[in-house]
Amino acid sequence: MPRARRAEGGAWRGAASRKTKPRNGTGAASLGETAAEGIGAPAPSKLAAGNLAPGKLAPGLYLVSTPIGNLGDVTLRALATLASADAVLCEDTRVTAKLFARHGIKASMIPYHDRNAARIRPQVIERLKQGAALALVSDAGTPLVSDPGYKLVREALGLGIAVTSVPGASAALTALQLSGLPPDRFLFVGFLPVKSAARRRALDEIKDIAATLVFYESGPRLAASLADLADVLGDRPAAVARELTKLHEEVRRGDLVALAVHFRDAGPPKGELAVVVAPPFAGIPPAASDLDRALEEAFTRMTLRQAVDEVAAATGLKRKAVYARALQLKNRP
Repeated sequence: MPRARRAEGGAWRGAASRKTKPRNGTGAASLGETAAEGIGAPAPSKLAAGNLAPGKLAPGLYLVSTPIGNLGDVTLRALATLASADAVLCEDTRVTAKLFARHGIKASMIPYHDRNAARIRPQVIERLKQGAALALVSDAGTPLVSDPGYKLVREALGLGIAVTSVPGASAALTALQLSGLPPDRFLFVGFLPVKSAARRRALDEIKDIAATLVFYESGPRLAASLADLADVLGDRPAAVARELTKLHEEVRRGDLVALAVHFRDAGPPKGELAVVVAPPFAGIPPAASDLDRALEEAFTRMTLRQAVDEVAAATGLKRKAVYARALQLKNRP
């Protein structure tokens, strides 16, 4: 899972050999300390010994998912790809170095993050055009999901350069699975704005979407964000997932107001956080005006029959009643 603030990077060349000290804290940089000892973490992979011996990769850009906590949650394909790449573009080389050390990977690492991407991207594209096989990783989880990389992928595709996904861990999907909330239709929102006024405006734009909402948030902002969520979205069922797949994984479930009060009183939680919020009316009969608003929003995206199915599923109301109201709305002058 990404941090709200990006880590410092280094120069285009020579970053892999620079000696750096691990950072303190409980963010993604703690993977080596917490997750390596977590449940199910395997022994280091014998890449050089032949089990996953590096082979020649086809030229192109490889988007490689890495663990969000427990270092055992990396795929064999990801390890082989990272070991075989001509270079690995890293959000923070210090974080990726821990994964490499755990699995005996000695690939060259190049910092690629929000602050240096505009400067580094042309050099990366030039290497790809010359036939290099480059891998892109974020500090944790799936690249491009609240992480740098989208502009690089877009430019590579525009030039006809092959782009391959090597899928794996995702904090958003893991939180959705554990939340106990409807997973069939969801919207990943990422990080909300830092300021309350901007955050509330952003929430107002999505409050009527008939889908489970998934957010990332930082510990210091969590209580205030939950309070804004409750005020703008209503007191919906929700879950706060912390330190997913790590030794101190925790998922706290409840209504938004109760969760906001808990984290206000308990203080900012440590670690990476994901917040999952139920769709509008989940388990709660809506007021007539809310039902009308949900139906009218759905009409803009789909047929009447599809809108009725979606709103009935989101509200828990009988389909017959929702259909009757939908016909009234459609047929009114």
